[in-house]
Amino acid sequence: MPDVEWPAGFERTDERQREPYPHGFRVDRRRAFENILEQLKKLGAEEVRIDSGATQKTMNPNLLSQESDPDDPSVVVYFQKDGQDFAVPCDKWDNVRDNAQAIAKYLDAKRALDRYGVKTVESEFTTQKLPPGDEEEAERDGGSGGAADSSVEDQPPHKVLGVASDAGDEEVKAAARALKKEYHPDTGGNIEKFNQVLEAEKILLGGRG
Repeated sequence: MPDVEWPAGFERTDERQREPYPHGFRVDRRRAFENILEQLKKLGAEEVRIDSGATQKTMNPNLLSQESDPDDPSVVVYFQKDGQDFAVPCDKWDNVRDNAQAIAKYLDAKRALDRYGVKTVESEFTTQKLPPGDEEEAERDGGSGGAADSSVEDQPPHKVLGVASDAGDEEVKAAARALKKEYHPDTGGNIEKFNQVLEAEKILLGGRG
C-alpha cells in the first residue's frame, strides 16, 4: 500500500493514541471520500488531491477502489484556492474512514464561518497554508503544529472569536457557534480552544448587560 505524503510542518499523532471516532460516523469509507470532494467543490478548490494509505482508483485517485485497511490510516487533502496551496491532514483516528470524514466535517465547519458572515473562508484557511520550502521561513510562519496557530491565550475575546470589537450579540453568537462546532472535543476538536471560545463568548455577551 502507498505511503501517505504527510505535509511538512504538521504534527503526527502517536499511533498508540489513535482510536475509533467514539460516536461513529454513519458513512462508509467511499462516502467519506466523496464528502470531502463535495465540500471542496463548494469551497471552489482546484487541483484537489486526496492522499491516503488506502488503495484508490486509477482513473479517479481521489476515490477508494476497495475497502482496504492500511497500516497508516492517515488522510491528507491537498488543494489550491486563489493560487495558494493548502493541506488539511488528519491522523487522529485509527481508520481511514473516520479520518476522511473528520476532514469533510472540518471543511464544512470552515465554510460555515463564511456563511455566518463572521470571516471569509480565505482568512480561515490561512492556518492550513503549506509552509514555504525554506525551513527558516517555515519556522517563522509557525509550522510546528497541525493548525499552525499562534497562542490565543493573550488575545482579547473578540479576537478569539474573529469578530469586530463592537460586534453585535447575534454576530458573536454565530461566530461562537461555528467555532464550538469546529473545536468540540466530541468530534475530535481541541478542548483548550473550545474552552477559550466558551470564555470569550461569555465575556462578550456578559459584558453587555
